[in-house]
Amino acid sequence: MEQLTTLYIDKERHKFSAAHYTIFSATQRERLHGHNYSVSARIVAPMGDNGFAADYNVYKNRLATLCEALDEYMLLAAESPFQSIEEEGDCYRVSFAGEQMRFLKSDTLLLPIRNATVEEFSRYLLQGLLALSADDDLREIELCVASGPGQKGCAGWSAS
Repeated sequence: MEQLTTLYIDKERHKFSAAHYTIFSATQRERLHGHNYSVSARIVAPMGDNGFAADYNVYKNRLATLCEALDEYMLLAAESPFQSIEEEGDCYRVSFAGEQMRFLKSDTLLLPIRNATVEEFSRYLLQGLLALSADDDLREIELCVASGPGQKGCAGWSAS
């Protein structure tokens, strides 16, 4: 019978700092602000004959790579139905509820998400971790993004 084990990864280095705003409706959004986000993961994998399921360092490095890619950017929800984003020279021009905002392209990431929330960031990062781990024998992953102590969103994946 196959024995599964669970690995928990929650390291100080798995973090990113980013600016964002959450959209509440077609007419309401938060003011632009930032967070120091932290990322953690729970990974379920089969136990090997050697008493070893997976190399922690592999997953720690993958999480660090994913965090580094978001660090120190303005994160925009490219799939929001409530805002439009257009390129305008070296800027993105964002239209929301009659307002126009401009962000330098070099400081901004357009993410394939509907809103700039911890829930959507966790789903986005989970997809990145799954892509990096496509050849691994994993059964479940839960990836969480926290915007501060006691406040996080998680996304899950299961092989079944």
